[in-house]
Amino acid sequence: MRLLLLHGWGATGDDLAPLGDALAQRLAQRGAGVTVRCLEAPDVHPAGGGARQWYPLDLGRPGWPDCPDGARLDLRRRLETELDVADGDPVAVLGFSQGGAMALEAALALPVAAIVSCSGYPHARGLRLPEADAPLPSVLLLHGRHDPVVPVGALDQLQQSLRSAGVPVETAVFACDHTIPAEAVDAMAVFLGRITEAAGS
Repeated sequence: MRLLLLHGWGATGDDLAPLGDALAQRLAQRGAGVTVRCLEAPDVHPAGGGARQWYPLDLGRPGWPDCPDGARLDLRRRLETELDVADGDPVAVLGFSQGGAMALEAALALPVAAIVSCSGYPHARGLRLPEADAPLPSVLLLHGRHDPVVPVGALDQLQQSLRSAGVPVETAVFACDHTIPAEAVDAMAVFLGRITEAAGS
């Protein structure tokens, strides 16, 4: 499996590297080989200090933000390159917060095996779905019940949209805030383990 990690708003490219290493170790125990790739957002975050963003956020604007076409297309091209390099091995895209929103935005219409969105949110223009008869990835949505940054209602909206489109989706909510607890890592490992087993890799 090729596991692609998309960090959150204001983080750095290697922010999720420890998570990727933990998941790779868990999957190796199940006999699955995993290549972890941490993709860094293209734009400098206003905070500086190496922080990055997939696109600027207007924190004073009500409602969910929308993803600029340039950001979506740039990430889509990068994911397509990763798919080419994978050479048939299953590809999973895992994102946190803004990275979770971007994982669904750019990967849902690509032939990836799985998408994990942790504390992600829906974009204002809705999901960009695969063309008719294209294979659908399996999706895992994870969220903290007490998240003050991205309210847990975001998970409900995403789940409804995905199920309405026929996308296989699983969800889990944890007693935490805007973070990735150990229980979420367990859920990711189980989910990705099933994906690798189904792919025979």
